[in-house]
Amino acid sequence: MKVTFKVDNLNEMTAELAAFAELLRGQTVRDEDVFASRLVSCELITNVIRHGGEGAEFIAELFSDRILIKVLAKSLDGINIRTEVPDVFAESGRGLYIIRCFGEIESLESGGLSVCIKRHL
Repeated sequence: MKVTFKVDNLNEMTAELAAFAELLRGQTVRDEDVFASRLVSCELITNVIRHGGEGAEFIAELFSDRILIKVLAKSLDGINIRTEVPDVFAESGRGLYIIRCFGEIESLESGGLSVCIKRHL
């Protein structure tokens, strides 16, 4: 299963992520994996909208053993995004800390981040 959408603001994001969570539940994804997927997606999209000043493109793929989430934005094209996790008490970067609790973060050449969440089977 593959899900894609574009959002320009946080209200659109909330509605799209609710639909994404329902799709995952319909595929019998466990509640903890639905929660992790939605939280990671929310952190990534919110950062693009707040710090990039533009909309975000969301792509998620469901595999038998993982959920792959990508968030892309034109403003991030060609930028190597810092994926090192900061200290939990740092003034910035806490979103990356939260995301790292659920999966591996990778900077994409196409301008964005991907996170791979291992599913509980």
